[in-house]
Amino acid sequence: MHSDRIAVKSMSNNAAAGPYPLAVNPYFSMILLLSLAIWFHRCKPVQDDPHPLLTALHSENPAIKKVMRQPDAHEIQVIFSRINRQGDQITFTDFGYQVDNDRYFYPASSVKLPIAVLALEKLNSIDTLNRDTRFFVEGDTVVTSFAEDISRVFAVSDNEANNRLMEFLGQDAINEGVLDKGAGPIRISHRLGVHSDDVVTKPLLIYLNDSTTAPTHPIFNTAPKPLSLQHIEKGRGYYEDDTLHSGPFDFSLKNYYPLTTQHEVLKRVIVPQAFPEEQRFHLSDGQRQFLLNAMQTLPREAGYNEASYPDGYAKFFIIGDSPDRKPDYLHIFNKAGWAYGTLTDCAYIQDTENGVEFLLSATILVNPNGIFNDDDYAYEETGIPFLAALGRVLYDMELQQAK
Repeated sequence: MHSDRIAVKSMSNNAAAGPYPLAVNPYFSMILLLSLAIWFHRCKPVQDDPHPLLTALHSENPAIKKVMRQPDAHEIQVIFSRINRQGDQITFTDFGYQVDNDRYFYPASSVKLPIAVLALEKLNSIDTLNRDTRFFVEGDTVVTSFAEDISRVFAVSDNEANNRLMEFLGQDAINEGVLDKGAGPIRISHRLGVHSDDVVTKPLLIYLNDSTTAPTHPIFNTAPKPLSLQHIEKGRGYYEDDTLHSGPFDFSLKNYYPLTTQHEVLKRVIVPQAFPEEQRFHLSDGQRQFLLNAMQTLPREAGYNEASYPDGYAKFFIIGDSPDRKPDYLHIFNKAGWAYGTLTDCAYIQDTENGVEFLLSATILVNPNGIFNDDDYAYEETGIPFLAALGRVLYDMELQQAK
């Protein structure tokens, strides 16, 4: 058995209510609850489910039930937010399950969202550059633009595109950029795919015209210190250089981007007007629209083969387990990540036909054998079906409420 851990924040982005206290006398509690139920039934109309996330996680859906038998083993964390719009005022009602910034999970490609946002923000501060400026990284042969790399980051979660944006920003600027917005803790320490933790960035060669380039200066970043968090060591073994080592895998020098920070970054992208000016990312209207378009772009819309990259390729909620095309009225603005047996998605989901909108962020570990770096993870069998089903259940609940 496990205890349900759920926190609720009502109509505010900063004030959190604690867990409900347990009654001392079970008999008195039963009578009190029955009396209250009768009173509410007689005096008030039927109210919304006050804990939609908990209801969804207790769904009879087989993919959800399979995981919820062992939520701690799967290291599940979930945040669900309703968006409340009253005229020009926008607030959130947030629901969380087992959310804890001190419980480490590997964020994988979910870190690409703040990197893309901050790259656009930096472009705003340089008069001679824009998102269509072409460049290449010193020592590389790939010529690209900031817009192309940001599009690749969201369409197919391209690691090389992300790393080029990191060379443009540097780790310190990424970390400070998120912290300065009040979004929560973060520690980006390394690039992705190659896992280079070089603290000095490579210069970019910027095209001033068709034939002339100018280099940027390398950026010297702070060397990361080991993280001291719960679950920072995981599993019972790991592969390194094709050799199996016994003992837990140490994540203390890896990237750290907890779910609360992911959710808060997404809020600032989707509804910046809900935050004071100093907590917003400084993007022009054109940049923000470009970013939103990139976040919802499907691989086939970006020119990738649909057989290899179906609509649900990097959109786990609702459609992640389906080979079918996404309905036109359903829009998913997100950034997912998957590596080391951990799946994470952070999404704004909008149904323009039925007036449904909500934010959903979740992470789950699916590494049943406890061995890391062996590429034997239960993504398709357990993780993606759980996230897809959770998204559908919450969507169906919100759809019923909208009617």
